[in-house]
Parts: sequence; structure tokens; C-alpha cells
Amino acid sequence: MIVSAVFDTIIDFLSNGLSRATGWQILAYTLAVTHITIAAVTIYLHRCQAHRALDLHAMPSHFFRFWLWLTSGMVTKEWAAIHRKHHAKCDTEEDPHSPVTRGIKKVLLEGSELYRAEAKNLETLEKYGHGTPNDWIERNLYTKYSALGIAAMLIINVMLFGVIGVTVWAVQMIWIPITAAGIINGIGHYWGYRNYNCNDAATNIIPFGILIGGEELHNNHHTFGTSAKLSSKWYEFDIGWLYIRILETFGLATVKKVASVPKFDREKIVADSETLQSVIANRYDVMAKYAKSLKHAWHDELTHLKDKAKLESRFLKTSKKLLQHEPAKLEAPQKQQLSELFMHSKALQTMHEMRVELAAIWERSHFSPDQLLHQLQDWCARAEASGIRALQEFSLRLRSYA
Repeated sequence: MIVSAVFDTIIDFLSNGLSRATGWQILAYTLAVTHITIAAVTIYLHRCQAHRALDLHAMPSHFFRFWLWLTSGMVTKEWAAIHRKHHAKCDTEEDPHSPVTRGIKKVLLEGSELYRAEAKNLETLEKYGHGTPNDWIERNLYTKYSALGIAAMLIINVMLFGVIGVTVWAVQMIWIPITAAGIINGIGHYWGYRNYNCNDAATNIIPFGILIGGEELHNNHHTFGTSAKLSSKWYEFDIGWLYIRILETFGLATVKKVASVPKFDREKIVADSETLQSVIANRYDVMAKYAKSLKHAWHDELTHLKDKAKLESRFLKTSKKLLQHEPAKLEAPQKQQLSELFMHSKALQTMHEMRVELAAIWERSHFSPDQLLHQLQDWCARAEASGIRALQEFSLRLRSYA
């Protein structure tokens, strides 16, 4: 009877664990612990350590370090170094995990393998891993025994839920490789929408950053890399930013930098030095609005291009996309196609050429402020005298930057 009772106890433990939780309770636990891991990655590893966009109080900082050791085995220095290198070499051959150079399938399915391979690169760690924790507990536990934490997590889950705890643990182990290493590093440079024409292929996957802590807003992040807030448009939501604000309310975080928000003086008649400074500081916003003006100009010209120029719909569709591309990144066949389009639309040609001129203003670092201001004023004067409605309206907005 004693043996039978012991056997029944073991079977009951393996079936239900110490918690005797229901299926729904186990699911809720799994979602909660994986979300805490995501929050630790985006707030601590990404925004705090890699980009220094905020400072964390010792309490949440040590909690996040412990939690990441327990649930992922990630080492702060390795993660920060690899991510900083990703920004420094983004979408080039030296980028540790770019789908542009390595292919979307490789990054999406083998993102964690790419991470582990780069983590062994001592040059990367030495060059990009500066400023990360190097205290006693980091050296003697978190880094030295990085696998011990995830082993402890397995034991905890089995103790809590029995055999099903192994499945819970497996979900925890694959959560970051799938969401961060795969989806963000892969899809976030391959598919989605772009608010800003930053220098790489980063995209916003969806406007609601909840499941992956706000990291879904990847184009915003690559445009404003040191901003603690990843959402930009009114309809976007960054849950990581919500958590940071809550921590800040309780004195547990200090935000160091967020993306600048442009201000306007609608009564301004002529662009002045403040306009120039604001235009340069908010150049990504300026070019995003110019892209919208290009769409308006396209709409105004479309009837002419279809009915009078008799251009094919496929040609028009691809040409519309090419107009939104960064002019410097267009290849020879794409430039040739736009040249053919411009033969039928002087307005679109003017819009395209003046976009190049406008972008050149903040690229001319060897010019004096007075020279740059004169160029900006001349640009606005020519835009408003162009007779192109979309360009005129954009110019009125441009010279009101304050």
C-alpha cells in the first residue's frame, strides 16, 4: 500500500505539479512569463543597454538581468554588442543578421544560430560591448554560467506544473529566437510599412507594438535609434514605452532621449535660421511629408498620364513606387523608367529633382549656416513659383518649421 501510495503521489505530481493549475491557468502563466521576457529585452537590453536611451534604477535593472538569465541565458554584453554592430553595419555583408544579404529564410528560421555565431566573435564584443555590466554577479554567474539559469527555469516549471512544465519551458526558450531573432531581425527588414526613408531596409511590421514589446515599430527605431519611445504616429502604440513611463513615475527609470517632435509657426512668411535648424533636426519628418506631397502630385497627374500620354497601367504602377524610393538608391533601369515618365510629366520631374535638392541641404556640412539658409529660401521661392499645387503646399509647411 505504501508503494502504491508513493506511486500515485508521483503520478499526481507529474500530472499536476505543485500548483495543480488548470490548462487555462498554465496558458496564462506562459503568456505572462514570455511577455516579461520581451519587456526585459526591449526595456533593459535594447533601449537601456544597447542604445542608452534611458537609465534604469538598480532594482528593475537587476531584476531584468536575473530574469533574462533565468529565461533566455542571454548575456548583456553579447546582446548589446551584436545589436550595436547591426546598427553600425546595417544591411551590409558585415551585419550579423540582415535578410538583405543573408536572405529572409536564413534570418527568420536560423536567427538564433546567427546570434550565437556572432557572440563568439571576440572582435565584435571588444569593439561594441563597452559600458555593459561587469560586476561580480555578472562575471561569476550570469556570464560564466549562462546555461544554469535556463536549467533552473526547467526545474521550476516542472515543479509547478508537472510534465506539461517541459512544454511551458520549451515555449519560453523559443520565444526570443522566434520573435526577436527571427521576426524583428528578419521580417522587420523585409516586409511592412515605412514612416521614414532611413538609410536601411527597416520596416514597421504592424502599428501596434504589443506582442514583441513595441519592437514591431522597427522603421521608427532605425530612424531614431537613441529614442526610448518607438511609436511615432498617433495611431501607433508601443507598450514598452508605456512600461518605461510607469517605471519613470515611480522613480525607477530616467528617459534620456526621445525623437524630436517638430514645431510650427504658421505666421512665418520667410524661412529664417530657426527654420533651417528645425528642418535639419527634423529631416526625416520633412522627407516623409515630401513623400506624401509626391503622392498628391501623382494623383493630380494620373488622369493626364492615363488618358493623354496613354501609358500602360503596369508602367504607371511601378513608376509610382519608384518615385517614393530614395533617388540615390535607384539603379540604372529604374532611373531610365523614371526618365521615360518625366517625358510626359514636367510636374513629377520637378518634384523628383527638387526632392534631391532639398535632401542635399543637410548633407552639405562644409557650407556655412548663411549659405544653407540662402539655399533653403531659394528652394521655397522656386517651389512656390512652380505652379505645382502639391509642391506649393509643401513649401508653405516647410518654411513654418520653428
